[in-house]
Amino acid sequence: MTSPAFAQTTTTTTTTTTERVTVTGTLMGVEEGTAANYQPTRTLVVHTDKANSERFELYGNGLVYDKLGRVVTGPIKPGTRVRIFYTSMDPTRRMVDRVELQE
Repeated sequence: MTSPAFAQTTTTTTTTTTERVTVTGTLMGVEEGTAANYQPTRTLVVHTDKANSERFELYGNGLVYDKLGRVVTGPIKPGTRVRIFYTSMDPTRRMVDRVELQE
């Protein structure tokens, strides 16, 4: 003779809250171009339509994403089309918020 089986049920409750956030600071800009062959440490050099290459300061990991929004952990290959979202620190320094690979 076998023992009777009993079904177990599980209830999960999810709570979502929304908070307003106020951000103050310099507005972000966007540049598009191709990654240059030479990339100094913590800097992204990009060839744009402008006469000179553009330089952007990189701080921290997790700044580079593919076109599907997944984090890219390897180096950016020279010639890769990129879109850079940045904040102007002053007229000569721009800090990267994120880089999106377009390929």
